[in-house]
Parts: sequence; C-alpha cells; structure tokens
Amino acid sequence: MNLLEVKDLTAGYGRRPIARDLSFSVEGGEILALIGQNGSGKSTVLKTLSGHLPILSGTVSVAGRDTAAMNRNDFAKAVSVMLTDRPKTDMMTCRDVVETGRYPYTGSFGLLSARDRAAADEAMRLTDTEELAGTKFGEISDGQKQRVLLARAVCREPKVLLLDEPTSFLDIHYKLTFLAMLDRLRKERELAVVLSLHETDLAGRIADTVLLLKKGVCTGLGKPEDLLTRERLIEHFEIPGELYDKYSG
Repeated sequence: MNLLEVKDLTAGYGRRPIARDLSFSVEGGEILALIGQNGSGKSTVLKTLSGHLPILSGTVSVAGRDTAAMNRNDFAKAVSVMLTDRPKTDMMTCRDVVETGRYPYTGSFGLLSARDRAAADEAMRLTDTEELAGTKFGEISDGQKQRVLLARAVCREPKVLLLDEPTSFLDIHYKLTFLAMLDRLRKERELAVVLSLHETDLAGRIADTVLLLKKGVCTGLGKPEDLLTRERLIEHFEIPGELYDKYSG
C-alpha cells in the first residue's frame, strides 16, 4: 500500500515556487531518497510534505487521506520529521526529548499517559538509546543526538517519516550506524520514509527509489542502480568526468 502519494506537487516560499510538478509514491517499508545539489529544492519539498510550508499546488496523501483535509493533530500523528535544525533542548534529558514526540497524543496539558511512556520506552529500545535516558541532550555526541532525535520521531508512531540530511553531522561510523538503524526501523514499523542525502553511495545502499532533483525539477525517478550511475551523476551534478573519476572513490 502506498502510505505516501504525491501528485503534481509544487513547493516553495510564499508565491515563489522552488520545486515543480513532482509526483511519486512510497509504500510502507520503503525508502525514497531525494538527491540533488544544494539549492535544488530538497529541503523545500520535505518541509512542504511535513506541513512546515503550505502546498502551492498539487496534492499530498497519507494512507489514502488528502493531507489538506486532515486536522492538525491527525496529520501530526501520521507524519513525523527530522529536519537539519537542532531543537533547543540541551538542558532536557534524552528521555525528555524523546517524550516530546508524543505531543499529538498528550492534549493541551502535555500529560503523558502510560501508553505514551510505553511508546517512548519502545522507541528508545529500537534506537539503542536506553542508556542515554537520564543524560542531558547537550552532553552527548552528534551521533548519539541523531539517534535520540530518531527515537523522538519514531515515538510518535507515524506512518510516514521524513528526514532532511540526517547524516550531515556524522562521521562515517555514525553515518553507517544511523542508516543501518533506519533500515531496520522502516522494515519493522512498515514506515514510508523520504530522506535527502548528499552521499549518493549511501543512498544507493539504503534507498528503494531515488528521485533526482535539479533546480526544482525531477530529472529521474527509479531504482538506485539505474539512476546513480557514473554518467547520470556527472550530468546531474555537472561534474567534469576526470574530476569525478579521480575523487569520487
């Protein structure tokens, strides 16, 4: 089942479109990776899918429901997001940070029920962050912070998970650890995942589908092995062939 369906989406700021006429779908348990240069529109698309920016035109559906017809709370339960901006939660414990993911369920007073606490427990178990529960968020490493923020996103029990450059702060050890964890979670929870990545080699390993975005336009949508080839990447990123061959690894 397609948990996320995007049709003819135009996204941007105010009346200024940044990305135009995008159509794609993601099933439960699948990952779609947005690949493009800085300024290609990846973050704008993710912020529009997450409701941080209004849809300029087109439709977005989650589990068969048009998001334009969903109330704010139902949407927040269905779609969870990790953006590149770090939350200002350094004085909170990691457990506190994870529990903030339950806000759509807690009502206006923000009181956690036993069900909310159980969801936080499970999210921390799944992301191997249980040992960090009592530690201040500001005192842990970048790799640990990403795992805690992933736990917060998963704690909401969403159908769709959106991640904007989730490995951008991380060294290679934490990049691979984070992506392996995400790979396991999307299968166990049957999540539809959309993420942006700079590292095309990592996208090729984790994504089921790749969308190439260039200057706000989709230039390719398909399997990583078909789109992340030497020739396509040289063209897409406008890299001289000899430069690509020498430094791409």
